[in-house]
Formats: sequence, structure tokens, C-alpha cells
Amino acid sequence: MTACNVVRFRTKPSIEKAFVEAHKTIALNATGFRKGALIKTGEPTFCFVGEWQDMDSLAAARPSMIGILDTFRDMLEDLGGDLGLTDPVSGTVVAEVS
Repeated sequence: MTACNVVRFRTKPSIEKAFVEAHKTIALNATGFRKGALIKTGEPTFCFVGEWQDMDSLAAARPSMIGILDTFRDMLEDLGGDLGLTDPVSGTVVAEVS
């Protein structure tokens, strides 16, 4: 069953362009990864959405995803509310919209 991961970020001031450019160079060569997108949700907030073959593929790729996060972690600001630098969620798709 298709799975997705969603991660919310806030960049430090004046770092947005570098953050976007860093995402353009990411190559996540993980089994089961279908596609991903970085979405600008505000100033200076972003959300990444990844689509996976299934939850097992997503779970197996977590170390790789954390490694990628480590390459731009210094660009992020704390989200507040005890969240830290990221607000990640994941799960299985229960309905698709056409």
C-alpha cells in the first residue's frame, strides 16, 4: 500500500534560496521511493512530501533521509512548541483524489 512522509521546516533568515537549491541536488536512491516535492508554505516555511511504495520502504530509508537532513540542518530554525527543527509525519494512503 502506498505510503507518504511529510516534513515541515522553517529556514533561518535569508537562507531560503540555498535551502531550495540544496533540495534540487538531492538524490534519494532508496528502494521504493517514487517521488518527492518541496513546497513553499510561507515565509520562510516549507514542507517536503515523499511518496513511497509502502511503509516498509519508507522505514528502511529513514537513515538515508536523516543523512540528507544532516546536510542542511544548519539552515533550519527551531519550529517551537517542543518540535525541534522538523515536524515529520508518515503513514499509508487511505484515499486518492483524482
